[in-house]
Amino acid sequence: MRLDGRHVIITGASRGIGAAAAAAFAAAGARVSLLARDGAAAGRVADAIGPAARAAAADVADAASLAAAIAAAEAALGPVDVLVNNAGVIDPIGPLAGADPAAWGRAIDVNLKGVMHGMRAVLPGMIARRRGTVITVGSGAAHNPQEGWSAYCAAKAGAFMLTRAAHLEAGPHGVRVLSLSPGTVATDMQRTIRDSGINPVSRLDWSAHVPPGWPARALVWMCSPDADDLLGGEVGLRDETIRRRIGLAP
Repeated sequence: MRLDGRHVIITGASRGIGAAAAAAFAAAGARVSLLARDGAAAGRVADAIGPAARAAAADVADAASLAAAIAAAEAALGPVDVLVNNAGVIDPIGPLAGADPAAWGRAIDVNLKGVMHGMRAVLPGMIARRRGTVITVGSGAAHNPQEGWSAYCAAKAGAFMLTRAAHLEAGPHGVRVLSLSPGTVATDMQRTIRDSGINPVSRLDWSAHVPPGWPARALVWMCSPDADDLLGGEVGLRDETIRRRIGLAP
């Protein structure tokens, strides 16, 4: 899959899936804008990728901050062709009965409202140009509740429905919208989950987690016509049929 000259914006791109995706898109020929709250960390990832990448600080929970960062990215690298809504947080982990409302709300701000903020910033231009791809990095937690993850599960469920709504509205205008459920990935988030000791996911052996390169390759593949039958839905990396379609190891 080649994306020569395409402009890809990735949120949460300072580490984990976001950083791996930035490298994968650049390797496919794309120009990549890396956005993250930690702009310096995103800058180090961009520097490692090379001249095809640029980085900026942006908080997806702040609609104005994200819109401004996306506008600046488009001014520098041209209209966005692909938006990967990847930024996410797992905290707070703990029983709903004792949840801190502010911390719980912050997770919704990032994991759900952050996706909406990204979509709102790019969809008008994509609809006007009648092209573009918007991908939500989702989770199996959108469909299966986990103890201690009430904010994360609720936000991911909402983000999946938001993705379906965006497909319904923007799909007829030539915009491709779909979601990736990567499974458990060997990132810092999994270390936080492991350290919590709450629910079965925290007790998985590290070898059970797929490397960040797998969802990164999936995200690039999802920008190709090969994934058109999945528009408005979810690409699940737990599905071996999907893995074979992408070319990933079983």
